[in-house]
Amino acid sequence: MSKIGVMVCGHGSRDEGAVREFEAVARGIRERLPHFDVESGFLEFARPIIRDGLDKLRGRGVTQCLAIPGMLFAAGHAKNDIPSVLNTYQAQHPEMSIDYGRELAIDPKMLKAASDRIEEAMSGLSDDVPRHETLLMVVGRGASDPDANSNVAKVMRMLWEGLGFGWGETCYSGVTFPLVEPGLEHAARLGYRRIVVFPYFLFTGILVKRIYDYTDQVAARHPEIEFVKAPYLNDHPAVLDAFAERVQEILDGENLMNCKLCKYREQVLGFEAEVGLAQESHHHHVEGVGTGGHSHDHDHGHDHDHGPGHGNGHHHHSHDHGHGHDHGHGHGHGHDHHHHPYPHADHPLGPVSMKKKSA
Repeated sequence: MSKIGVMVCGHGSRDEGAVREFEAVARGIRERLPHFDVESGFLEFARPIIRDGLDKLRGRGVTQCLAIPGMLFAAGHAKNDIPSVLNTYQAQHPEMSIDYGRELAIDPKMLKAASDRIEEAMSGLSDDVPRHETLLMVVGRGASDPDANSNVAKVMRMLWEGLGFGWGETCYSGVTFPLVEPGLEHAARLGYRRIVVFPYFLFTGILVKRIYDYTDQVAARHPEIEFVKAPYLNDHPAVLDAFAERVQEILDGENLMNCKLCKYREQVLGFEAEVGLAQESHHHHVEGVGTGGHSHDHDHGHDHDHGPGHGNGHHHHSHDHGHGHDHGHGHGHGHDHHHHPYPHADHPLGPVSMKKKSA
């Protein structure tokens, strides 16, 4: 009889707060799945790495591993990097099968968590600004994957409509456009008395902090507008419930992924050249480094807090083709990650990741 285990695959960050928050989420998933052995690990910049968690499960006799990406939407990390790590591990250890789950995606539970965070930010505000005179700005992570970016816009629309705001806008912390500062400057010109800025992020880190910093900068230029900084998702109970649901989907055979708009499978507008790129992880050289006293010589400066995630019914991704890679950072590297160039790299409102301007 097979023994089932669960592997929660995170991205990793040099921000120790982000690592702690991911570990708290993993504990919350473990509490919801007491009948399974649950481990967690990271792609890069923190330990344990994914392989360490898989080793622990295998050492405890797990023969079937249900792996899920600890990410919001489907971009390169969940479409490419995590499946590559899992594929490599299973090839080395055929005695343990690995089935790969899907990302959190657009889900009623995730919308519940997001709406609660927004309402939490608004709960202490004065009542003199009605909701129809309030604009909601949802900030996504940003990726060179248009499918993931468009999902942020859909989340914004559903929150806008569901909560009854006067207007809704979307911006991103890096890679794509518009970035936070130009996005907020645009929003400030629309005439709303209050702007609620909500980072649609799972965890803290340098990007969430920069989102709040840019909010303060734009607010200082527009004293006539009240800017409100809403908290990010973190370990909201509905988020933890959604993660547990992704595990159960694998067992139930309901683990469906969105391949129709996958830029590696179909010719998506503006990204036609990326169909059929070979699947390869570009994180092996930074597995486990970045926190806990680890250091390396690469000039990364990532500290990204992911968001995007993706999954499929099995870790082979069922595409009959490989996947290219999207780091979703836009940072300068001291090495070549072989990223496919983003087609709008010269867009005036992006897509360089947010960096603080020198005084």
